[in-house]
Amino acid sequence: MSHFTTIKTQFVSREHLKQALEDVGEEFGLGAVQYDAVVNGYGGGTMSAELVVSTRNRGYDIGFRKEGETYGLVADWWGIKDIKQEQLKSRLSQRYAYHAVKDRLDRQGFATVEEKVKQDQTIHLTLRRAL
Repeated sequence: MSHFTTIKTQFVSREHLKQALEDVGEEFGLGAVQYDAVVNGYGGGTMSAELVVSTRNRGYDIGFRKEGETYGLVADWWGIKDIKQEQLKSRLSQRYAYHAVKDRLDRQGFATVEEKVKQDQTIHLTLRRAL
């Protein structure tokens, strides 16, 4: 019996999602990002996903599947004991937004002058438009 759950997200860019996963990987004990792989779950159950990372919980992975315009977070949370869903989604959302904003600003000709991460994890960017 499968225990897979899909959590809706607002992630639309595969590349920014990959970058966010790499950013939070160590914090949550995630493995390297794999493209077009299988998410493993309870009793050998599997589900295909566009992005997959392993967890410290042997035999349980976390994946992201394209659902319409956005990616859904897919996992068998029954076996993932050390990661809280909302905490992971929140950190991924912050890092995803960071990469999306930086990418857009770079394309608009802005350069980062200074970047500060405050104690509450708020990121403050100082930018300058390139001439």
